[in-house]
Amino acid sequence: MAKENPFDPDLVRELANLIADTNLSEIEVEKGDLRIRVARTLQAAAVTVAAPAALAPAPVVAPPPSVSEAPAAAKAGPHPGAVLSPMVGTAYRKPSPDAKPFVEVGSKVQAGDKVLLVEAMKTFNEIVAPRAGTVTAIYVEDGTPVEYGEPLLVIE
Repeated sequence: MAKENPFDPDLVRELANLIADTNLSEIEVEKGDLRIRVARTLQAAAVTVAAPAALAPAPVVAPPPSVSEAPAAAKAGPHPGAVLSPMVGTAYRKPSPDAKPFVEVGSKVQAGDKVLLVEAMKTFNEIVAPRAGTVTAIYVEDGTPVEYGEPLLVIE
């Protein structure tokens, strides 16, 4: 007996069209054991504004960052010890502006230790170490925006 394929290509097309129509960057739906996430990469457009020579020179617009300027985490691919962001939000490395960071490179952590906070919709979500080990890399700065699935740090 053939196993039923729960994948629905029409649903994926519908979600992709919804993303395009609404200017969202990603959408995720879940029904039972089936979870579908559709995302798109947004490109920054270069804008040139012409101004009369008598008023001012035309502004200089920097081109969008090239792939070679991407963070090391994105270039190298996901590290097996990477702790990924479970949501879109703002990452915080310390509990308050005047406190010391939860972890630094070289910190030893146990499974369940708090390593970061990700604030989403005015709620601070604790990001905990999934395993014991040593923090060998931290990819986010305090107060930087993060995307779903983005590597935050590495525990080896």
